[in-house]
Amino acid sequence: MVISAIAALLTLSSSQEAPPSPSPAAEARVAEGRLAGRVEAGVARYLNIPYAAPPVGPLRWRPPQPAAAWTGVRDATHRGPICIQPPANGDNGVGPLPMSEDCLQLNVFAPEGATGDTPVMVWIHGGGYVNGSATADLYDGAALARQGVVVVTVNYRLGRLGFFDHPALAADRPAGEPAGNYGVMDMIAALGWVRANVGAFGGDPSQVTIFGESAGGMAVLQLMTAPAAQGLFHRAVVQSGPPRLPARRLDRPGPRGEPSVHDASVAWMAERGLEAADAAAMRTLPAEAFLEPWPSFRRGVLNIVDGQVVPEPVMDAFAAGRQARVPLIVGANSAEFFWVTADNPVDGTLDDGIPEDQRPALIAAYGGPDVYRAHVISDLLFVEPARQIARLHARTGAPTWLYRFDVVSAAAPQEPGGAGHAWDRQYVFNTLNASPWPTDAMDERAADLISGYWAAFGRAGDPNGSGRPAWPQSGATITAIQFSNDGPRIVEDPLGPRLELLAQWQDSH
Repeated sequence: MVISAIAALLTLSSSQEAPPSPSPAAEARVAEGRLAGRVEAGVARYLNIPYAAPPVGPLRWRPPQPAAAWTGVRDATHRGPICIQPPANGDNGVGPLPMSEDCLQLNVFAPEGATGDTPVMVWIHGGGYVNGSATADLYDGAALARQGVVVVTVNYRLGRLGFFDHPALAADRPAGEPAGNYGVMDMIAALGWVRANVGAFGGDPSQVTIFGESAGGMAVLQLMTAPAAQGLFHRAVVQSGPPRLPARRLDRPGPRGEPSVHDASVAWMAERGLEAADAAAMRTLPAEAFLEPWPSFRRGVLNIVDGQVVPEPVMDAFAAGRQARVPLIVGANSAEFFWVTADNPVDGTLDDGIPEDQRPALIAAYGGPDVYRAHVISDLLFVEPARQIARLHARTGAPTWLYRFDVVSAAAPQEPGGAGHAWDRQYVFNTLNASPWPTDAMDERAADLISGYWAAFGRAGDPNGSGRPAWPQSGATITAIQFSNDGPRIVEDPLGPRLELLAQWQDSH
């Protein structure tokens, strides 16, 4: 069984990871105590730093609490555990085992000798809120750090341990305590830790950029609307975030008939035969019991509007101008979910509600039924929402840059006809060594360019400079940069006619 396999994995020791090769030591003092890291190729690395108390026992399904202080010097040269999640199945966005509920740690990559005025970039990994980690080689922050930023990568609670509520938990908690979005609360706690401690690594807490991809991009959007996160960051990057996912409310159905989080959790526990008379009993159940079947981010199961941490759906907040008005980069890939077509009976149902009298015009805007079939699901999930977020954010007067990622390695799967979901990550971090397929000189040029834009944005809130082609802001005219194998080019409202029709339907749906 999957549970028994995962239970066995939980017992694995971190000794699986080979010790780092000898390198100069680095030291830093944070609020909780002293850290010993290491310096490699001009970057000081500090790994496995606790930013909150272990969310175990009575702290499971509680807001994150401060990390305990330690005595002596904490070894910060080895990666910590990943959070509880299903098997990685080759996903290069997941770091090495072991995994544990005690996973609220972060990693810091700082330019060697950085002083207190170095801008900071905080990465929120993707993985559908059910998998991923800050410890993956894919998210090694060294290449970005060498461009003059302090990079912080963050673990947060996942799945039903991070995005969950139940009537028994509601009955147990104090009045007014936030609930449901424990993973988002973890991110906010990490940002609070960064504000208090990043100066120890030469970082400037008044210049913090949050950036994330997929569910991490959605998290960035949620943080832009979260009252408790305001003032903890000053710039934002959203890579393939899906803000139009249906949202779940804690204790009442959603506007489209989505079940409440409480109703869904009661039904799920009954189906699994999990006996829990009260909150204390729920907190004694093994963590791996909450994995099967893991919840679907695509269907909005983990997109919780709790009224406090995430007070309203992201698109509603942006439409009303209630988001943080910080400089923003937002975009999507050219063939996001290429494996999900409009005629897929399981996942290809997002367009089913489009009225039949509107379909001919939409299919014509796509250039025919084959193109529509291949791309409409990706457009509905990622491409159109990115365009709409850019439009709404620019309307507030905040600087906004829109992109389309279309870089495809020669050795990558050729079926997509474009760049698939999450293919941008290794270019942003310039970690082609962690690519799932071989890369070449074209990829290296693209990675240097794209990571350069991202690092410049982290340094100054503007991606331009250093001789890179000018990337204009998007405003009344929707303008984007398209990253391709032949280099970047500026395009006006790419795919505008078809995306506008989708936007009109989505906004009225």
